[in-house]
Amino acid sequence: MEFLGLNNWIPVKDGDPRAVGLYRRHYSAKKYNHGQKIDYCRFGFSGVGESLILLSTDCLALFTWRYQRINDGGQYGIECTVFRNESKQLSSTLILEAESLAWVNWPDQNRVFTFVNPLKIKSNNPGYCFLKAGWRKCGLTKGKLLILEKILE
Repeated sequence: MEFLGLNNWIPVKDGDPRAVGLYRRHYSAKKYNHGQKIDYCRFGFSGVGESLILLSTDCLALFTWRYQRINDGGQYGIECTVFRNESKQLSSTLILEAESLAWVNWPDQNRVFTFVNPLKIKSNNPGYCFLKAGWRKCGLTKGKLLILEKILE
């Protein structure tokens, strides 16, 4: 994959221990089934479909893209399934660079999207870093997750 002069991200494989460490600290990693914690990292965390897992060069940020030809909930395009930033880099900058890599990886796609759980975010403005990167709010799921998107014009 050509990096187009971007230098914050490196692609890694699903299950990379550095990425798994960041993923486990993401709110979406805390899954429970009948009170038992499930370790989804055992087999990887990117999910079903084609994925692009990006780890920052300082190993303090994680971004995972997933493209599914069959989508859930009426959403289409390339989904950001995980974004966690523990680095000093601006989140909006990291998002913009990750977007560029998604467009290179899936040149036939024109939409990226993500779901944000407002109840799990410390910010009073859930998704703010995505909004600063040019994304827009486009709805809510039945479960009250905020849907954010960006369409390549």
